[in-house]
Amino acid sequence: MLSLALLTLKARKGGFVGTFVALLLGAAVLSACGILLESGIRAGSSAERYAAADVVVAGRQEVELTFKDLDGSTVKESQPLPERVPLRASSADRITGVDGAKAVIADVGAPVRLVTDAGQPVPGHHGAGVEAHNWSSLGLGDFRLTTGHAPRAAGEIVLDTELAAQAGVGPGDDIRLMTTSVPRTFQVAGLVALKDGGTPRRSVAFLADATLRQSVPEASVQAFGVLAAPGASPHRLADAIQSTLHDDHLAVHTGEGRGRAEFLDVTVSGSNLVVLAAAIGGNVLLVAVFVLYATTSLSIRHRRREIALLRAIGTTPGQIRRMVAAEAAATGLLAGVVGCPAGLLLVYWLRDRFAGHGIVPSDFGLALSPLPFLAAVLVTVLTALVAVLSAAHRATRIRPTEALGEAAVETPGLGRGRRITGGVLLVLSAGIFVTGLAQDADFFTLVGLANSLVLVLVVAVAVLGPLVSRTAVRLLAPLLNRTGVTGYLAAANTRANVARLAGAITPLVLAVSFSSTVVFAQTTGLRESADQLRAGLVADHVLTAPSGVSPDLAEKVRGMRQVASATGLVRSKVVAMGRMLGVQESVSLSAQGVDPRALGSALDLRPREGSMKALSRNTVAISTTTASWLGLGVGDTARLHLGDGTPLRAKVVAVYERGFGFTDVTMDHDLLLAHTTGKVDKSVLVRSAPSAPDLTQALSHLAAAYPGTVLRDGLAVDDQLAEQRANAWVNYLVVGVIIAYTAITVVNTLAMSTAARRREFALLRLSGTARGQVVGMMRRESVIVVAAGVGIGTLLSAFPLALVAMAVSGTPVPAVPGLGYLAIAGATAALAAAGTMLPTRMLLRIRPVEAIGAKE
Repeated sequence: MLSLALLTLKARKGGFVGTFVALLLGAAVLSACGILLESGIRAGSSAERYAAADVVVAGRQEVELTFKDLDGSTVKESQPLPERVPLRASSADRITGVDGAKAVIADVGAPVRLVTDAGQPVPGHHGAGVEAHNWSSLGLGDFRLTTGHAPRAAGEIVLDTELAAQAGVGPGDDIRLMTTSVPRTFQVAGLVALKDGGTPRRSVAFLADATLRQSVPEASVQAFGVLAAPGASPHRLADAIQSTLHDDHLAVHTGEGRGRAEFLDVTVSGSNLVVLAAAIGGNVLLVAVFVLYATTSLSIRHRRREIALLRAIGTTPGQIRRMVAAEAAATGLLAGVVGCPAGLLLVYWLRDRFAGHGIVPSDFGLALSPLPFLAAVLVTVLTALVAVLSAAHRATRIRPTEALGEAAVETPGLGRGRRITGGVLLVLSAGIFVTGLAQDADFFTLVGLANSLVLVLVVAVAVLGPLVSRTAVRLLAPLLNRTGVTGYLAAANTRANVARLAGAITPLVLAVSFSSTVVFAQTTGLRESADQLRAGLVADHVLTAPSGVSPDLAEKVRGMRQVASATGLVRSKVVAMGRMLGVQESVSLSAQGVDPRALGSALDLRPREGSMKALSRNTVAISTTTASWLGLGVGDTARLHLGDGTPLRAKVVAVYERGFGFTDVTMDHDLLLAHTTGKVDKSVLVRSAPSAPDLTQALSHLAAAYPGTVLRDGLAVDDQLAEQRANAWVNYLVVGVIIAYTAITVVNTLAMSTAARRREFALLRLSGTARGQVVGMMRRESVIVVAAGVGIGTLLSAFPLALVAMAVSGTPVPAVPGLGYLAIAGATAALAAAGTMLPTRMLLRIRPVEAIGAKE
């Protein structure tokens, strides 16, 4: 059977090209997603400051929530924590008593900002900022003192060599260090460098232990480095420490895990990358199944005579299925093997794009192993098998006595099974849409329903393809009949071959509906977020800095006589337990901390219920979206975990409407600030007093004392929506893959359909039809295909987009940029025209007498 399949592939190379290319693209994307997934799971970087430690004890950078599933079973789900989890200094005593531990050294540190004497901020390596650490922690790492001496006096500091070069200083020079107050001047006592001479991944400064506690009061214990006694196994020591501590909030690391403990940005971005890779891979796999089913269905339809002949000479349905399965497996295997190297190139391109949008660090390392490639090849083969066996199911059940007769003509109408299935899917779609309308402001339920709705609608159109095509022909054929002989021929052909037309329309519907839903859901959300930002910012001045604003700046601004109100704005995330479509799940929510006195005057979140003025250290306000997701209202108790894992039970005192523009949760400024890693504000919002002479000049003068701080008239919308734009870019990437798949399917489907009509073209030309008339006929048929595909795809996307629009703005009208829609529709139309007209012109170059006698 395999040899027969290989012979078929050899004889019908052109018919398998489209399937092969679609499988190759799928293998490339799936292997790239597999590498990203593995890289996210194994995310880490070689330890530097912890390289000499045998064991590192750090905070567990995730929170685990337990809840009940629909079947009553207990489910545990983890969410990454974006802020560094601090440790208690007293834990060192317990670690010291563990057998095999020679010494325990606490690593105390905090993010800081360095400023030159000229007032210029000094950026850290890769723009990641600078961290200050206690000098005694130097023994944990791979650093060595190259010049000068250790920091001994209170005003001395040691820098790494690259940071010193960036600042243009050396031993004996002065540099200013800034944390949560105005900069203090330190003298550079010495320089350190990695022992291998390499550049440290994170710029670092060292202060004497006592100086660090005095000058950087927000510094905390980030980790404990443990040096093993001679002969002690690091892994056994780690197990012993884990047993002794017996604390779920702590994580014990050895080997590569030390790097994950040291570099929080890699750990957090790795968790995000896992989610993104799974989402992209899942969408690609879903689209691949649709695409391959359409391609293989057309291929099987063109082989009906061949299959009918095999059935007539005694070939069983099982043998035919095994033959087409062997063909699919061979094609999938070859496509998978060839596609994986392309996936390797693709993954580096994706990594660079992710880094450019701030999703991962610019130096994020990829984990390469054979597993993603093996998985991609296996999934590619299985996808090909599922598609071809589904497409060949009906064709292989033809009775031998009916085989040749049925193969000669296209089967009219739909089978009973397809009609029932299509009807059920349409009823299900209507139910989903009505359910979405009844949900009102429940954003996450509506978005979930919208995604499900577009999927069910596309499947319904695929199942009811001939019926949909016949309806489209009835609507468009009268228009074609008015365009002369070529229009009449086009209308007659489409009426007689609705199944062939359905095969051409379905991939267009898939492309337009999926692409429109994904793209315009993002534009709708971004539009609403921007509108809420502009409307909610009542402040007329904003102080901001790239690396954050010192919190005491807000206090000084608030004390100015020209200022009516001011608040520092700090951003972070919280973790809670939500519910979507009746299923509980852990969720990560954006959070902001503000001074309650400035709400309504500097920042208006438009409260729907309750009072924002009641905000305190024991209360929170939540957006309408969050209220619906968490099932909370005014007076209820919110159970949250702050960004560093600290549990918080707070009373909900208000529900506000402008959560898309700002954040899901709003809480007291000082409460949230205390649980962030940097302990700095993102910005300071200032509302001037009714009579405020020279306020701009006064604010500029005050900002000059905090180098890097700039004064603006308002929040930069693009900066505030950076995370949403990054998420939108990921969705646009999915759309790009869908368009690429559509290009393959449309061109292959239409090219195969057109190529199968060479006898028809020859007969028309021999009967007196001019070459130009045949071209005109095919051009008008393309119009039907494009109009039906784009029109139906647009109609299908309107329903899920209405749900999304209602979720974000309360109205069913989404934000659809005209150029964006024209780009999607135009690209789809261009592909359809190319897939039809290019093969047509090539076939018309063949002499009719040669084409009429050509074999099938």
